Amino acid sequence: MNFKPLTWNWLPQVPSQIWILAGGRLLSQIGTGFTLFYAPIFFVQVVGLSATQVGLALGSGSIAGVLGRFLSGTLCDAPWAGRRSTLLLSAAISALADGCFVLAQDGLGLVVGNLLMGLGVGLYWPATETIVADVTTPQQRGEAFALTRVSDSVGLGLGVIVAGFWLQLTHNYRLLFAVDGVSFGLFFVLVFVAIAETRPPIPLMTSRSRPWRTALGDRAFQVFLLANILFTTYLAQIQSTLPLYFSQGDRSNLAPAVQAAGVAPSGFSPALISVLFSWHVVLMAVVQLPVARWLRPWGNVQALRLSAGLWALGWGGVGCLGWAMAQGVVPPGGVSALSLGAFGVLGILALATVSYLPASAALVVDLAPPSQRGLYLALSSQCWAIGYFIGPPLGGWALDQDSALRHGFWFALALSVSLCWGALSWLHQRSGQSERSAQSGQ
Repeated sequence: MNFKPLTWNWLPQVPSQIWILAGGRLLSQIGTGFTLFYAPIFFVQVVGLSATQVGLALGSGSIAGVLGRFLSGTLCDAPWAGRRSTLLLSAAISALADGCFVLAQDGLGLVVGNLLMGLGVGLYWPATETIVADVTTPQQRGEAFALTRVSDSVGLGLGVIVAGFWLQLTHNYRLLFAVDGVSFGLFFVLVFVAIAETRPPIPLMTSRSRPWRTALGDRAFQVFLLANILFTTYLAQIQSTLPLYFSQGDRSNLAPAVQAAGVAPSGFSPALISVLFSWHVVLMAVVQLPVARWLRPWGNVQALRLSAGLWALGWGGVGCLGWAMAQGVVPPGGVSALSLGAFGVLGILALATVSYLPASAALVVDLAPPSQRGLYLALSSQCWAIGYFIGPPLGGWALDQDSALRHGFWFALALSVSLCWGALSWLHQRSGQSERSAQSGQ
């Protein structure tokens, strides 16, 4: 019997620096997972701060993150700095922030730590995405971005799980911040040793050049930013509004049959919600690379149009599911069909997310001149800050309204996808015109 030798052809065919960077991001995100959900608990229950104080401190980190992204865009493209130096600065500042958390005994220590961490994270994202863009070809970029996103997801999940077991055994929160700081230190060493500067050799810009104004004046980039804000607002709904919506259900009385098997009068049970969102995260990690590979022939704009369609389908499904629960409509198969419907909806939203993440970053690289990749990616990264600023308050407001608005909110989100689709269709038409112009000029 002849056995075929084991090959690794199914892995993404990307440069070695991408694998090194993915390993570093896996390591860094494990550390982040140690503190992501447990930092607010520590500062309220152990340090003794109020929830309001902790919330304000976390908000200060978000503001520092906005400034960090702007600074990162400038540094990445600067001949005297570059991508590698910006990434090293990000790791060093983030490790220093964890040192502040370890030593914090009051609100001041928390605020200083969050300001530093927000700055470090803001510096991190444009720099790491620009490195991926620099060392890959257009054909490799989608899978390269997908690979680094998988590393982030797996690392974050491992960190959260290990930290949970650690706290059950020791209740030592401060050591979590120390481990996070060590992970940033190891990431610094890895980048310093194994990642070379990737900024292309581009002549110095003249003193009259204004790259930020040039980027913001790019019509195609402006259209993409509008669509990207919608995408990131949708992502924020999954993390902030949707779990609460599923837990609340409808404030009116539900039909007795719907109250059984994990659907309480106030919505899905906490245990079912935990399983639902675990399924969502695991599915994203499993299908991220296959979806990126499948979408590669489509092009980035078409991949984003597919993502938009999936978002519309997913939000419409959420609205239908909530309406069915509120009206006591039990589909064939009983209450189990409602639970299966929730799994199906979150599966659709997982596919929408994995279709969006690599394609959006790759499209920014396509739109950006090589000399301004860092700046364009920094501006694109600001869409996340805007989306997460708009999404949670908007969703929270909707859930505080009457039944019609609470369930209609999801149908409104589905309709809003038409704006996203229109922007992407304009970009698709423009890219087709550009290709025809290039061919006619040959």
